[in-house]
Amino acid sequence: MEPVNQIDGRAYPFGQKNVDTDVIIPSHWLKTITREGLGRGAFETLRKDPDNLFDSAEFAGAPILIAGDNFGCGSSREHAAWALLDLGVRAVIAPSFSDIFSGNAFKNGIVTVVLPQDAIDRLIEVAQTQPIHVDLENQTVTTPFQDRFTFEIDAFRKTCLLGGLDEVGLTLARSDAIGAFESTVRADRPFLAKGTQVAAAA
Repeated sequence: MEPVNQIDGRAYPFGQKNVDTDVIIPSHWLKTITREGLGRGAFETLRKDPDNLFDSAEFAGAPILIAGDNFGCGSSREHAAWALLDLGVRAVIAPSFSDIFSGNAFKNGIVTVVLPQDAIDRLIEVAQTQPIHVDLENQTVTTPFQDRFTFEIDAFRKTCLLGGLDEVGLTLARSDAIGAFESTVRADRPFLAKGTQVAAAA
């Protein structure tokens, strides 16, 4: 997972409420065996409109998405986070998120920022013409017009996002302690190691 801290750029002024994971990535895209290319299917039904936001040259490659209440509701498909990431989105700002989507986003390096509706309305207004700045370390969202909104985030999630640590990375960060424990177990209980070797040989 790539570390994430400062996210700068244009933001999709989306704003829709109750956007479920089937809207984010339709079910027929779930048959893929790779995460790559899922951005092409992101918001596919909405992109049938030739004037849709996600194919607008003005917002191409925008790293931020501004959404409405209850973003990511519906099924638990992790493909929704993968699709957003492949689209180039590294932060989603909304008044609230589905818990499962928020967890999936975090595990894939996407920052979910919760702000009140009045802040969302202001950011959507600014995003029409100007970039947005998300600062994870200082937990702020700012605009070129001196708007400054602070947000809360779980301390553990913040540490993982800043360090680019997913579950594998967290485990590897403890490799010295794990190795020391295994050495102690082999010395104190050699019969366990022998049993493992016999099982492996069998």
